[in-house]
Amino acid sequence: MKAAVRKWEAVREFALSLPEAVEEFPWGPEDCVVKVNKKIFVFLGNTDGPPGLSVKLKDEALHGHAMTAPGAAPSGYGLGKAGWVSVPLAEKGAPSTEVLCEWVEESYRTVCLKRHLKEWEARIETTG
Repeated sequence: MKAAVRKWEAVREFALSLPEAVEEFPWGPEDCVVKVNKKIFVFLGNTDGPPGLSVKLKDEALHGHAMTAPGAAPSGYGLGKAGWVSVPLAEKGAPSTEVLCEWVEESYRTVCLKRHLKEWEARIETTG
C-alpha cells in the first residue's frame, strides 16, 4: 500500500506541475481533483480510500492500454462513455508512475487550451 501511496503522490505532483493546473476538492476535503481551465483532467479520488485515479483517454491505444491495468474499469456516473478510465494503484501489477503520468498528460491535453499546450511543450523542450 505504501508503494501505491507514493505513486499517487508522484502523479498528483506531476499533475499540479502542468501549466495552470489547480487542485480542488469539489465534494469535500477527501475528494481531490486537478483542473485546468475549470475542467477536471484527473480525479485523484478519496484520500481515505485505496489510492487510485481516473483520467480521460480519447486516444484509443492509450485507452485500451489503461483498460488492461489490473482492476481498471470505465469510470462511473456515465464518464466511462466519454473515455474516462478508473485505475486502482494498490493492485498487483498496477501501472508504473511513468505510465500513469503519461495518461495524466494525455488527459490534460484533452481539456486544456492551446496556449497551455504551447507552454507545456516549450517547458519540455527547455528541460530536455
